[in-house]
Amino acid sequence: MTDATGHALRYELSEADLADIRFAISPLSELGLSLRALRAPDRFPMQLGWIRRTEAERAQLDLEGLLALVDHRMWTPDFLTPRPLSPLRRLEDELAELEAMPVAEFRRQVLAAHGRLPAAYAGPGRAPMRRMVTALRDYWQACFEPYWPRMRTVLDADIVYRGRVLAQQGTAAMFADLSPNVTLSGSLLEVRLKSELDRTDAVGGSGLVLVPTLFTRRASVPVLPDVGPSIMYAARGQGAMWAPEEVAGADEVAALIGRARTNLLLMLEEPLSTTVLGLRLGVTPSAVSQHLQALRRGGLVAATRHGRSVLYLRTDLADRLLGAG
Repeated sequence: MTDATGHALRYELSEADLADIRFAISPLSELGLSLRALRAPDRFPMQLGWIRRTEAERAQLDLEGLLALVDHRMWTPDFLTPRPLSPLRRLEDELAELEAMPVAEFRRQVLAAHGRLPAAYAGPGRAPMRRMVTALRDYWQACFEPYWPRMRTVLDADIVYRGRVLAQQGTAAMFADLSPNVTLSGSLLEVRLKSELDRTDAVGGSGLVLVPTLFTRRASVPVLPDVGPSIMYAARGQGAMWAPEEVAGADEVAALIGRARTNLLLMLEEPLSTTVLGLRLGVTPSAVSQHLQALRRGGLVAATRHGRSVLYLRTDLADRLLGAG
């Protein structure tokens, strides 16, 4: 993966390719691209909230192994930004594919991105790959899993917006708004690059995948020509992602039970955990838990266990109360 501005990667799109533009989300891509924010936080001001919140958790991780995957040019190997063919990709599936990759392919992609094998991954056999997958899995669990619902909401919303533009205004309008470094002229799609990478790829009917991400400022593309045509672009709506949500309405209910508890009830139209609720409100999960226990004792909230999490949902009584309010 390399970022946009300077030389160019050009995709020659057939009519079939233009008709087969897909949007998808890759958890592994977010994980891989985020390593750049760890190396150079000043380049990702909109993610400083996340960087600060995860500082203590990162101290317990294999940072040497993680940071070895991104070089001084902010390039990462293509296997960290796989071309997702489904919008419903699961991280565990992507990590399983990564772990099963042939050693020769692992080394080829690292060399293509970095020009050398970092010391952390220069060992024999599959040991370096096992270290990498373990480091990535631990990184996800510590720094992404608690925040993924909020991140995923931003990515999903971007896809909905782009799809609407594509359907209502056409392909040219959608690409005109995608990134300042992406241009569609007829059937030639150009991504301008700041690297020495400069080539033209004939897509040849395999379609184009567009992947919104929180960890690129312009557009990112694969380093190698044989990994499939895709563009990773900056998702819209990131600016407010780490700001506390202000929930309006239900003033009468707020006068009765307080604004914080009313906001919780308004959010619990769908099942949510204390972690997600805390992120949305900008408070700690323990503070949310105290309010939820009071609401549960009053019959306004029900709880159910889902895997390792407890999810909360407002009751019919709460629905009637909000409706009356």
